[in-house]
Amino acid sequence: MDATVLMPGEGERIGAAGAVGVMKADAQSTGGGFSMSEVTVAPGFTGPPPHAHREMTDSFYVLEGTVHVLADGEWIAAPPGAYVLAPPGVVHSFANRTGAPARLLNINSPGGWERYLRDLAALVAGGDAIDPASFAELATRYDIVIPDRS
Repeated sequence: MDATVLMPGEGERIGAAGAVGVMKADAQSTGGGFSMSEVTVAPGFTGPPPHAHREMTDSFYVLEGTVHVLADGEWIAAPPGAYVLAPPGVVHSFANRTGAPARLLNINSPGGWERYLRDLAALVAGGDAIDPASFAELATRYDIVIPDRS
């Protein structure tokens, strides 16, 4: 593997449903160890449904603005400098409930999360609501478990 140097704004841009990620590290560049994206979250972004991962660790480091994070069953307003780690099996989510954009680093281990983001962006590219069956299939492929809400 070679060193990777990306300047501000550089990296693959992947956008879906009110969040735009710029991939800074992917499975290929890290030997599969982790993925990292710099994510800009639009005001009012409702985020993904509460979910967990069987094998992946998901984490967030807030750079700017306030990101609301579901952790340990409660929503927490996370300001710049806050860090949240959701190990496998922990239900989590994130949203932007403010009127200003927010920015965060999303770090996932092992790597490969960029493949999910690409497929999600393709799924929502038409601007229509996401078909639940299509999302369920996508979730199954990418280690996303939506807890039963009944």
